[in-house]
Amino acid sequence: MEFPGVLANDDVSLDIRKGEVFALVGENGAGKTTLMNILYGIHEPTNGEVYIRGRKVERFSPKTAISMGVGMVHQHFMLVPSFTVAQNIVMSREPRRLGVLFDNKAAEAAAQKLVEEYGLVVDPAAVVREIGVGLQQRVEILKTLYRGADILILDEPTAVLTPQETDELFAVIRRVVRELGMTVIIITHKLYEVMAISDRVGVMRKGKLIGVENTCDVDEKKLASMMVGRPVQLVVDKTPAKPGEPVLEVENLTVPSQLHKNDAVKGVSFTARRGEIVCIAGIDGNGQSELVYALTGLEKASGGEITLLGKDITHASIRQRSFAGMSHIPEDRHKHGLVLDYTLEQNLVLQRYYEPQFQHGGFIRFDEVRKYADKLIEEYDIRSGQGPVTIARSMSGGNQQKAIVAREIDRELPLIVAVQPTRGLDVGAIEYIHKQLVAQRDDGKAVLLVSLELDEVMNLSDRILVMYEGEIVGEFDPKKVTVEELGLYMAGAKRQNGEEKK
Repeated sequence: MEFPGVLANDDVSLDIRKGEVFALVGENGAGKTTLMNILYGIHEPTNGEVYIRGRKVERFSPKTAISMGVGMVHQHFMLVPSFTVAQNIVMSREPRRLGVLFDNKAAEAAAQKLVEEYGLVVDPAAVVREIGVGLQQRVEILKTLYRGADILILDEPTAVLTPQETDELFAVIRRVVRELGMTVIIITHKLYEVMAISDRVGVMRKGKLIGVENTCDVDEKKLASMMVGRPVQLVVDKTPAKPGEPVLEVENLTVPSQLHKNDAVKGVSFTARRGEIVCIAGIDGNGQSELVYALTGLEKASGGEITLLGKDITHASIRQRSFAGMSHIPEDRHKHGLVLDYTLEQNLVLQRYYEPQFQHGGFIRFDEVRKYADKLIEEYDIRSGQGPVTIARSMSGGNQQKAIVAREIDRELPLIVAVQPTRGLDVGAIEYIHKQLVAQRDDGKAVLLVSLELDEVMNLSDRILVMYEGEIVGEFDPKKVTVEELGLYMAGAKRQNGEEKK
């Protein structure tokens, strides 16, 4: 499969068997999603052939794929936020009354039947914009099952899930494979998940299929080296932190919720110092997002105080906070991280175009923008078909994320607020980003990390703060706490004073 300037899939031959979980891994831009988009009919191969159950695919389109039993859940969900769960599930195949009117009762009944059959618990009557991302993913899966899919492609299915939600998803996958004989293909970067769920694994690198292995015959180290083409360090290498003076001080911060009457953040206080990585850990939906929005200026706090390098920024604008010394790697790269219809180079200079280096007489110096973009593209290995002039929207999710991380870290500001900085990245890129964040810490920066990845939390942080229902319920040294204990605090079963939450 060839696109302008890039050979996305290079002579790939692969067989996937009925009733197995097949994992497809590789670096960002390796061609994994393109290969699966061909199977789902989004792209037509420039060479080669595709067979499903021995039938050659003659016309490539999602409609053809669906008619042949192939369903795909994309990394970025394709749901109508204002519709209910049931309405999204039956969309394009709606039950009708009198042949004309949409039958909402029948839609909810059909959705409930699927929920009970597959164990993907979600309320058919709930409005999609009011449910969490884990439940939205279930809706996407139920949507494909409603259309009769027995070959299910999941693109980065756990990128937005908590560990508990991931366990629930894997239980469903095992059930549909074992009991219904379905075939599940998972595109992922998380090697421990490959080892946990798959029967076989295919590794891609730079458009080529490097090899297919039985999962029981390999380990994470071997898969990582196959993906990247060199040995990869899977554990973060860092010296003990040497915390200095406070950079960020938060006192009794309260942030209202956009979804309900209760506050999303309730009187939170903490400090982030120079030379340390402080991690906010918790299950998604416990106030971490609203906390970050208030810190970075995306939402207004209703109470409390935020101080950056001794300056009160509680009511400062986003630009003022940036000038005061704050970098921000946001959790939603599409909404808050990129201007999707701008080029890669425009996005890379988005936070600095007004600096003298890029200005002359009030006009942007495009030669300097290009030079700066080329530097970051090379340093951070940002892969795109047309280099700096690639439209951001057309890039893979992982490479979009690398562009944001490169832009924010390169600004050399005293505080980095990093929210899910390695979401959607491959092992080589994760290794690099982790090294960059540790280097920033060692250079005297304060790093506030917000992560759902417990491995990342334990390996990268110097202090861990656990949030539950909008409050900090515990502070821990990662060297002295177990993953199991953290999980109890994250689930609200325990608080720092040792009392069980009733």
